[in-house]
Amino acid sequence: MNKRILIVEDEVNSLKIFSNTLRRHGFDVHTARTAEDALQSIKDSTYDLIITDIKLPGMSGEKLLEKIKVTMPEIQVIMITAYGTIESAVNAMRKGAYTYLTKPVDLNLLVSVTRDAIRSQSEDYYNAVDGKYQFFNIIGKSAKMREVFSIIQRVAKTDANVLILGESGTGKELVARAIHYSSLRADNPFIPIDCTTIPAELMESELFGYEKGAFTCAYDNKIGLLEMAHRGTVFFDEIGDLDLPLQKKLLRFLQEKEFYRLGGKQKVKVDVRVLAATNRDIEGAVQRGEFREDLYYRLNVITIGIPPLRERREDIPILAEHFLDIFARKNRKEIRGFDQEVLRVFNSYDWPGNVRELENVIERAVILCPYDTITLECLPRKLKELSGEGEPEEFNLMEIEKKTILRALNKTAWNQSQAARLLGISRKQLRTKMKNLGLLT
Repeated sequence: MNKRILIVEDEVNSLKIFSNTLRRHGFDVHTARTAEDALQSIKDSTYDLIITDIKLPGMSGEKLLEKIKVTMPEIQVIMITAYGTIESAVNAMRKGAYTYLTKPVDLNLLVSVTRDAIRSQSEDYYNAVDGKYQFFNIIGKSAKMREVFSIIQRVAKTDANVLILGESGTGKELVARAIHYSSLRADNPFIPIDCTTIPAELMESELFGYEKGAFTCAYDNKIGLLEMAHRGTVFFDEIGDLDLPLQKKLLRFLQEKEFYRLGGKQKVKVDVRVLAATNRDIEGAVQRGEFREDLYYRLNVITIGIPPLRERREDIPILAEHFLDIFARKNRKEIRGFDQEVLRVFNSYDWPGNVRELENVIERAVILCPYDTITLECLPRKLKELSGEGEPEEFNLMEIEKKTILRALNKTAWNQSQAARLLGISRKQLRTKMKNLGLLT
């Protein structure tokens, strides 16, 4: 299902460019020219993300943000601002905006930030410890995750650089956000930078900004992502993919905490905390000369290793329930839980895509499920095959019969007449078997 985005922009050309770019990347894009029109659209339809300019005719984008956060606080909002209204954009982030982009907007960055914002739409990073198994929306009760929570709490109040290691989909950005929003910088910007999505030739200008006339098409000054993060936190996601020339420039910045914008003659000094993450064998990359050793040691003051999901299987049921609750509410469906066979399959699968893969499987299952319980038929084929359907794992006839009857009942939302027809027996025979098997009192 394509994610629905509403873009609010009064400049026709910008509106067309933004909407066409996001449509090409598979988003379902809708537009509005004013905040008032946007509010009406939000009343009539549901959206996964709002992208709005700060300066609009009539009601401002900042005021629009306030109204959205009152009525629908779970929806992420990205602000777009001209160079002269950076302060307004930072204020907007304090009021709940996901992040802001400066004009002229880099379209690759727009797509990247849009994806990040939608992925985190239903995540609440601003709560403190929430219950026994949740810390800043990181779910887990396993010993390995409790250790991660402990390290986050110990390093959050410091300014130490942190290197977060883990496979794709384990939640490295969640950990980075938890550190930021537990820190003394929590009221200031958190700026994520995905080193895999910004082209190498654009990365330097995105990081450090540029002055008017620095290169062709540099028609105005533009501040970079490091400057945007002043007094806050910058998070380099997949730092292991950063080009070597940029690694050298980043190292210099980490040492001096100042830099020149491209084409600039005055040093810009910023106060930021640096967090970084990678799914690569970063020590191996250092040994192969693919990553600077001095930068590695500069970043690696504190290391947090995020375990893959297959190494914390006791967290799978609570993660599954968490995602089921989110997607059932989002899709307005009454689904109360999982068939036991589904949970068995979840526990036996190795989850190469980790928590992100589990989340995607459950979102798909919720959308496709016609029952009030997630059953095997709602899962992708590779997971169904793990269930051993048609190949009983045991020779206990009563257990096999019980599982078969439960599958038929779950498939028909426990309609006994329909289940009996699926099984090829009468409703009376089905009820007798259910009583004998303890499924009916």
